[in-house]
Amino acid sequence: MPLSKRALAELIGTFWLVLGGCGSAVLAAGFPQFGIGFAGVALAFGLTLLTMAFAIGHISGCHLNPAVSIGLAAGGRFPARELPAYIVAQVVGAIIAAGVLYVIASGKAGFSLSSGLASNGYGAHSPGGYSLLSCVVIEVVMTAAFLFVIMGATDKRAPAALAPIAIGLCLTLIHLVTIPVTNTSVNPARSTGPALFVGDWALSQLWLFWLAPIVGGIIGALIYRGVAGEPPRD
Repeated sequence: MPLSKRALAELIGTFWLVLGGCGSAVLAAGFPQFGIGFAGVALAFGLTLLTMAFAIGHISGCHLNPAVSIGLAAGGRFPARELPAYIVAQVVGAIIAAGVLYVIASGKAGFSLSSGLASNGYGAHSPGGYSLLSCVVIEVVMTAAFLFVIMGATDKRAPAALAPIAIGLCLTLIHLVTIPVTNTSVNPARSTGPALFVGDWALSQLWLFWLAPIVGGIIGALIYRGVAGEPPRD
């Protein structure tokens, strides 16, 4: 499959992830009486990944996340030379999704970007008021766990048909734990899209949501490789 088509699939997939996941947080989580809450948002992120894994997994691998692409490259599962195309596509997809979400959300009277448009943050901008250190630790650890699961679920020795389910449920679990702390990133592209529209504090804190997930992704991939070794060659 040409790199251009795989990159386009990543753009579309990341668009779906951000629109579905962040859209659930912005449009549905706080709706009076019937809001879906943290659990609903966590499930929405997991479902977007699961559905796209079935839709484009056979095309691009369905990374939808620069930290995943970089982690897989560190783990020997993805060629490093293709990282720029994947990362650019993922970020562009996230920005387009955030733009669509902004257009929809701003159609309601009283809407304000001060609500954050599902941006990630620490300190005063953490949903639970968690410190920078807490946010760094949880983003590194959870992204490492995410890559460990991805590497294991996509190992040739694992049942291939079940990989999207395991990975989607893992992302759901990660959100259940981390939404109160950072509003859950584990994905630099997902963080970048909303931050560009919110500006101000969201952009000034964006560095964390690139650095921590990438570090965590590399750690998780290397740990899996160290534990499981290389799968047998065909």
